[in-house]
Amino acid sequence: MGATQPRLPPDAELRTAVRALAAFVGAAKRLFVLTGAGCSTGSGIPDYRDDDGQWKRQEPLRHGEFVRSESARRRYWARSMIGWPRMAAARPNDAHVGLARLEAQQRVSLLVTQNVDGLHQAAGSREVLDLHGRIADVACLDCEAPTSRATYQERLELANPGWLGRVAPSAPDGDADLEINTDQFVVPPCSACGGMLKPDVVFFGASVPPGRVASAYDALASSDAMLVVGSSLMVFSGLRFVRAAARAGLPIAILNRGRTRADEVATLKLAAPCGAVLTGMLAAASVTSTP
Repeated sequence: MGATQPRLPPDAELRTAVRALAAFVGAAKRLFVLTGAGCSTGSGIPDYRDDDGQWKRQEPLRHGEFVRSESARRRYWARSMIGWPRMAAARPNDAHVGLARLEAQQRVSLLVTQNVDGLHQAAGSREVLDLHGRIADVACLDCEAPTSRATYQERLELANPGWLGRVAPSAPDGDADLEINTDQFVVPPCSACGGMLKPDVVFFGASVPPGRVASAYDALASSDAMLVVGSSLMVFSGLRFVRAAARAGLPIAILNRGRTRADEVATLKLAAPCGAVLTGMLAAASVTSTP
């Protein structure tokens, strides 16, 4: 990546990042975009990792533990009951809006997001693949009957009236840092078959459905550049697409405050605020012109 340069003042760093990304995007016709948790922190949704890619808190609940352990499910849903209202109230920030505007200019082949919050769609993006699913959806692991998270929230609150009004700090993906005994928390079963309900998202330790992966690879094959926004790429589900882009010789830009697992293959790496850079980039003549 070259020798370390003297650090610029924040305003100058931002202007430099804006110009660099505007030039990168302006040279592309069809961008494959991958986004991560750093894209949604401006909407009040905490991310998982620090600037060095390390966990900020305890590692998230894994799929196998959720399925095997009734205690783990109680703990998950108790915390989620507290955290969900804030997740549901989150609104798109400048990063989501900027990427939606980029799509409106017909510069995006597909936006693949590792986030489960639905904020890209709320901002107006239409070509979105929710790689890890949507936290607003719940599914039965036995009969596969779907239900909305909002509806299940009502059932959780009716079954656990003593928990209403509890407050805990927000955690990623609608979780809450609630550290109390949850042995008495009631987890309502599937209303269709009495089976086990789980958020319709890919938990850590589980695999992304093959159809989603295939759709992403198809879009990548029709793209001429890749843009990563707000992802440390510490998990393989997203990193695989950057590696595929690098093998194909596509230019790769990464906009992320901290280090990533793909910094060494990036054509352009910008450690700057996602929303501010995307907003400034769209104001640049090289990007707002029709490709």
